[in-house]
Amino acid sequence: MAPTLISARGLGKKYLIGEPGSAIVTLRDKITDIARSIGRVGARIDRREFWALRNVSFDLEVGDVIGVIGRNGAGKSTLLKVLSEITEPTEGEAHIYGRVASLLEVGVGFHPELSGRENVFLNGAILGMTRSEIRRKFDEIVAFAEIEKFIDTPVKRYSSGMYIRLAFSVAAHLEPDVLIVDEVLAVGDIAFQRKCLGKMEDISTHGRAVVVVTHNMSIVTQLCEKVIWLDRGEVVQSGPTREVVSAYLAIGASGNAEWRPAARASELFELHSVAIRRSGEGDPVSIPADESFTIAFDFDVLDALAPGRLAFLVSDSSGAAVFASASTDTLPAIAQPWTRGRQRMSCTIPAHLLAPGQYFVTVSEPTDGTELIHDHILSFTITEQNSLIVRDGRPGVIAPMLPWTQEPPR
Repeated sequence: MAPTLISARGLGKKYLIGEPGSAIVTLRDKITDIARSIGRVGARIDRREFWALRNVSFDLEVGDVIGVIGRNGAGKSTLLKVLSEITEPTEGEAHIYGRVASLLEVGVGFHPELSGRENVFLNGAILGMTRSEIRRKFDEIVAFAEIEKFIDTPVKRYSSGMYIRLAFSVAAHLEPDVLIVDEVLAVGDIAFQRKCLGKMEDISTHGRAVVVVTHNMSIVTQLCEKVIWLDRGEVVQSGPTREVVSAYLAIGASGNAEWRPAARASELFELHSVAIRRSGEGDPVSIPADESFTIAFDFDVLDALAPGRLAFLVSDSSGAAVFASASTDTLPAIAQPWTRGRQRMSCTIPAHLLAPGQYFVTVSEPTDGTELIHDHILSFTITEQNSLIVRDGRPGVIAPMLPWTQEPPR
């Protein structure tokens, strides 16, 4: 058996909603605390227990790449903070055998006033490396991050992409036994994400291990052999990646043709619904291969909103991305201005595009300057009716009916 790097047993983390914060250390904090205490006179403070994590157990061995999946608020980031020894568990224990490097959110671990060069040496020292060890790795770190021209610039002047490139490069190259990576890779561009995936695969083959949290199921299926699925702080299922991802996608999607968010996510934009609309009759989520259908958005722009877009991603039953589309696809820019008022927008998926099988829809809506992701909110099935794949036995995830032309014989 491979050596164990992390052994977690019965991990739990409890918070008290309404519990006062940390010790008062500044005059401003003292004044704020006095004001709050006045407001609390005679009032009953509701301090309910909230378990962000409960009874989580697993082992991470040398060579493992474990994915942690689940919806927002499932406890994924709390688990990583416990494993990174940032947060103390309320119950249970995690034994860590080796050096851990964590990349949990953009900016954590870097001093904004120091240059990129100085932060590399600072992070190396925190990881317990000698100056000579860091110096030996330095050129490789900078080259991977692609920021040679800015290495002596204070990192507070870096873009979020530059920040994350350097942070990942430092964490990956300073030879930790365990690399823990949260959703931060979503900040980088596609080319750099591919580099990061390659680096994590390389780490796992050199006597180390990786724990990664992501909403991107195609990354999970490509990178991880094992997956832990969390929901409301507890393990729903763990095991081989394809088994767990398939179960997660099937449970997570709505069985209806329409999805409505539980609450408004922004004061500026309200998404009322996302729906699948068939062009023909019958079950709206069981669609013949030779029939087109639409993904329809119903929304309100309530106030001045930064330019943005609506978008969706269609993934297959293994979580692999099949295709994506956005409301700005026919525009030269990635974002467009918004007009106030109730509106509807839809995208048509043509007949004879997808192979028979089950598919899942993830959508994103604009908030103020960012995009909010709703994972796998709908599912639909493409049936074998008049499918070119069934007719011809042709391979592929898609089966488009493409136009052909023929010139007359000479």
